[in-house]
Amino acid sequence: MIYLEHFQFPDVEREYDFIFGQKRTCYDTYYPFQILSKHKLAMLDFEPVTILYGGNGSGKTTALNIIAEKLNLERDTLYNRSSFFEDYTRLCSYEVRGKIPDGSRIITSDDVFDFMLNLRSINDGIDRKREELFEDYLDVKYSHFQMKSLDDYEKLKKVNMARSSTQSKYIRKNLMNNVREHSNGESAFLYFSDKIKEDGLYLLDEPENSLSSEKQQELLRFLEDSVRFFGCQFIIATHSPFLLSMRGAKIYDMDEEIVDVKRWTELKNVRAYYEFFRKHEKEFTVTV
Repeated sequence: MIYLEHFQFPDVEREYDFIFGQKRTCYDTYYPFQILSKHKLAMLDFEPVTILYGGNGSGKTTALNIIAEKLNLERDTLYNRSSFFEDYTRLCSYEVRGKIPDGSRIITSDDVFDFMLNLRSINDGIDRKREELFEDYLDVKYSHFQMKSLDDYEKLKKVNMARSSTQSKYIRKNLMNNVREHSNGESAFLYFSDKIKEDGLYLLDEPENSLSSEKQQELLRFLEDSVRFFGCQFIIATHSPFLLSMRGAKIYDMDEEIVDVKRWTELKNVRAYYEFFRKHEKEFTVTV
């Protein structure tokens, strides 16, 4: 599905017109001006999956933030929004097919990291609660409780639960969801699966962060299925070879002096992996 068809950034001439029109010229930076124009990036044409590939400083994250700002997409955490961000986005334009669905959002690595920190803080609370429940379990299970009125009903339920359960089952039932079962990678994947719904436009900034190679491949399958079966469109900034291999993805190489569209197997980062494993191919040979 395609919701966002094109997005146009100001070219060098329009940027200079704005900068030279400022009364003050002592700013340290005009960010996000003069970032994307360095690579002659003026227009992005989108497919159901579009990938912005490039190293640090290539502008791929800047491009996502600009698109998200212009489209007023939902987001969870703040970002490097300079004094000139509104001026820049006013110079941008876009074309949509129909309208951008409600609930569309940008998901950044900061969002995922904050989510994992929140889970850790919950874990700390769970550790304290677990100790309290351990003592409670012993007190309740071996108490000589007799129900004398309806006010004792809740206590009766606790006694019956303790007497019919092992200690771990009692604690698990009272804690409901034991989030410590999730590793960092599983927690990160949980965030994506929770935020990405049917029929939406999603901008993902380096979603591979915090994910193992296995989890990256699981995320790849999840994103491919979201496009194929659930009407989603993705614009992804990444240099993960697993995500770059996504079926049908249109890939912009933002490391080039002039941004160019390439196949994933042509990208420098992917070629580096390929040459490395090719060099060590014999070491992977299984001897019978």
